[in-house]
Amino acid sequence: MEFAESRAGKIVFARFVENEDVLETITSVARKAGVSAGLFFLVGTLKKAKMGFFREGKYEAIEMNQPLEIVSCSGNVSIKESKVFAHAHIAVSDEKGRVFGGHMMPECIIGATGELVLMEAQDIKLLRRFDERNKLYLWSLKKAPKRVQ
Repeated sequence: MEFAESRAGKIVFARFVENEDVLETITSVARKAGVSAGLFFLVGTLKKAKMGFFREGKYEAIEMNQPLEIVSCSGNVSIKESKVFAHAHIAVSDEKGRVFGGHMMPECIIGATGELVLMEAQDIKLLRRFDERNKLYLWSLKKAPKRVQ
């Protein structure tokens, strides 16, 4: 197990608009806010969802092309291949209240709105490195150097 502690930094609020891709927009908000390590929560609606289920080294896509409520969406922001990267899992419900979920993939498209709360983690570097055994980019936890004032 790797373990590291951090302090909460700034909290960023953003409202997404119709037709925005959720992962692209979370990543854009994090970059604009200067957040390279943190956690987030999102509620709202989707026009389309694309989720994944990880099996044998790859994600099997689950696609839903219909109006959906975001029941829960949470994730984290880290650095992958020197770029800000958002990793999320999502649960959505259809008009009958049936819930579906998985790893959020690109092409989750906002319906009426999305409401994001992003919390920065200070003094830590969340780096993702490729793990050959699992075929995934996994965290490598490092404390950031102390800032001199």
